Amino acid sequence: MGDFNSKVGKDWEPWNGILGKFGCVEIGLVLLLLIQSTLCQKTPISEAELIEKLRQQLLTPSGITGLARAFRIMDDDGNNSLELEEFMTGLRDYEVEVSPDEANDMFPALDKNGSGTIDLNEFLESLKPPMSQSRIAILDKAFEKFDKNDDGVVTVADLQELNNLRQHPKYNDGTWTEEEVFENFLTTFDSTPDDPDGKITHEEFVNFYTGLQIDDDASFMQLIRNAWKIQ
Repeated sequence: MGDFNSKVGKDWEPWNGILGKFGCVEIGLVLLLLIQSTLCQKTPISEAELIEKLRQQLLTPSGITGLARAFRIMDDDGNNSLELEEFMTGLRDYEVEVSPDEANDMFPALDKNGSGTIDLNEFLESLKPPMSQSRIAILDKAFEKFDKNDDGVVTVADLQELNNLRQHPKYNDGTWTEEEVFENFLTTFDSTPDDPDGKITHEEFVNFYTGLQIDDDASFMQLIRNAWKIQ
């Protein structure tokens, strides 16, 4: 039928005259309204589009750490998972601009294992921005330099050789000890900074840089090279 409104408009009178001749005005009106309603229906939003819509509104310059913080705020009962009601309430609290139907569709998209709840890992994995292989490769090199004992986890012991941390103003003025400076540095990368575990995994390290809003790979890679003195 093509674009119905552009061809016949929304004026009922012409159709009234035509359908009235055949004694089916009421049926014709119902049919007309049904066609118009069908043509006005919006195209459903895909799962990927829903996730991107949520990501754009929740992601902040603090990156993955900000997403983890948003999760904990939404988690009203503190059981490290979000039920549908908590999720819906959290979206309203954060003033996320999505319809109730969209929010309902988002929930199973985030609930990867179909458990009926969203845990922190599912939340972060779904909402963190995608990262190119070239960015991941340079971060792998940086983590290898970071992880001095090559055990896959960075702790205070790995930071002893990072002398630049001793330039921290709170260390220089005696407010913090050397260990406190190192622990504070580790917390920067921790996916749960409000409850740090004193270590950084490779995943946490990559996730920290995932949230950096740098458009081109070349600038991102140069930033990492400079920060970690990688040739």
